[in-house]
Amino acid sequence: MKENIIVTKSEDFSIKIIKLYKYLCFEEKEYVLSKQILKSGTSIGANINEAVCGVSKNDFLSKMYISFKECNETMYWLRLLFRSDYIDINDFNSLTNDCLELRNILSSITKSTSENIKINS
Repeated sequence: MKENIIVTKSEDFSIKIIKLYKYLCFEEKEYVLSKQILKSGTSIGANINEAVCGVSKNDFLSKMYISFKECNETMYWLRLLFRSDYIDINDFNSLTNDCLELRNILSSITKSTSENIKINS
């Protein structure tokens, strides 16, 4: 079976977010922002996986849009964690770059799928 890049990248990102969550909870004793970024950061991949099994192109598109929005939310939590000194510049840049890459791929997928739906309607 051919590798699905967005599925793989989102799963890899989720693992990084889980590790960040563990660090924030156990090392920094931070329990509010960490829970928020855990939810939004892992939701990206969860919705992508749901989209892959979508029952229609509209269902697929809806789940991909949700993933796109979750990327934006995750970026917000990353900025807050950085600005409040819970994560350093290296972690911030690394996670931000991964999140932006996912968001760019999702943007491309949603645009092309949306155009495809319009053409076939």
